[in-house]
Order: sequence, then C-alpha cells, then structure tokens
Amino acid sequence: MEYDLNSGSHSVYSLDYHLILVVKYRRSVLNDERTELLRRATEQVSESYDVGIKDMEHDEDHVHILFGASPTTEIIKYINVLKSATARRINEEYGEEYKDRLWGGTFWSPSYCLISTGQVSLDKLKEYVEQQGVV
Repeated sequence: MEYDLNSGSHSVYSLDYHLILVVKYRRSVLNDERTELLRRATEQVSESYDVGIKDMEHDEDHVHILFGASPTTEIIKYINVLKSATARRINEEYGEEYKDRLWGGTFWSPSYCLISTGQVSLDKLKEYVEQQGVV
C-alpha cells in the first residue's frame, strides 16, 4: 500500500479533507464570478493556517473544498475563520445584490460538512489492518 505522504519534524502524515459549505437558506447565489472571489479569500486564509487547497468547485447554493492539512492544524478554528472571512468578502462585494434573500448579513449556514478522505477505501484499509500479524 503506497501513500502520498507529507512530513513534519516528528511525524509523517496524509490528512486530506472534503469540506462542504452551504449558503444560508440554500439560496442560489453562487456563480463563477462569486466563487472566484471565494477562491481567492480561501487561499489567503489557508496560507495562514498552512492548509493546501487541492480543489474547489461550486453549485448555486454550496461549495466543495478539498484541502490538505497537517496534524497541528486546528481544523475547527480554520473552518470558522474561513467561513467568516469568505462571508465578509462576499458581503462587501455582492451583498447589495442578494440582501433581500440573505438578510442580516449572514452568508453561510451555521453548519458544515467535513469528511476526512483517504488514498484508499475504508474497506481496503480494514483489510490491510486485519492482515497485519496474520502469518
């Protein structure tokens, strides 16, 4: 089994995540232009948290972000700062266009979906672990 690994001073790791952020009330306000602004803001926040954005795509009411992190990354803090910073940028630039559908200056739903990803399936990993120690 081969992994694409990163390393720190005392660790070797592969930590990749799939984050889904949903627009408040699932309003259809995202488009390519707005997502490009979100992408730039996301990259700025990510640099300060040593998070690498691998991919980012959107639908009209939600965005998918694939990112890699280190074991020392405070994931919850990163997500909260990311949501705040991107909402602020979107509201500054486009808030007037959708204020009748997203009132109160809130852009993102308070919830999010975070899924850890792997380079192999869970079934394959379980099989590999179960085979350890079997002679």
